[in-house]
Amino acid sequence: MSGPSRDRDPAGRARNARPRDGLGRPLPHDAEGVERVPDDLVLPPDESLVEAQRLLDLGRPFHAHEVLEGTWKAAPAAERDLWQGLAQLAVGLTHRARGNPTGASTLLQRGAARIEPYAGAPPYGIDVPGLVAAGRSLASEPLVDGEPPRTLRLRG
Repeated sequence: MSGPSRDRDPAGRARNARPRDGLGRPLPHDAEGVERVPDDLVLPPDESLVEAQRLLDLGRPFHAHEVLEGTWKAAPAAERDLWQGLAQLAVGLTHRARGNPTGASTLLQRGAARIEPYAGAPPYGIDVPGLVAAGRSLASEPLVDGEPPRTLRLRG
C-alpha cells in the first residue's frame, strides 16, 4: 500500500502545493493561505531586495527567504554567500516568529557570519554592517511569546 501522493512539478520534483500561512507553515489543502512565492522565482538583485523587504515589512520573513533563495541560487559564485546569508537571516526571523529560539539564534548567527565578509564593499546598497549587527543582536535577544514578526532593513 502506498502513502499519500506528493505534489510534483512537470519535471517530477516534489513540490508542496498546500496553502501556507504568513510564516510559511503548511495549512490544510482546503484552507485559504497567503499568496505564495513561485518555486521558480529568480529576480535580479535589486528587484529581489525590494520584494524581500516588502515581505519582511509585511511580517512574512519565510516568503522573503524564498525570494532571496532564488537570487542566491542564480547568483555568480562571488555573491552566493551574500545571498545565502541574507536568506538565512530571513529564516532566522521565521524561526523567531514561530517561537523557536534555538533555530532563530542559529540561523541569525550563521547568516550574519556569512554576509560579514561583504561589509567592506557592500553591493547593491545592502547595509551589511547593520544587518550583521542586527542579526547578532536578535540572536541573543530573549523570545517574547506573542511578539510580532521582527523585520530587518536590507538597505541603509
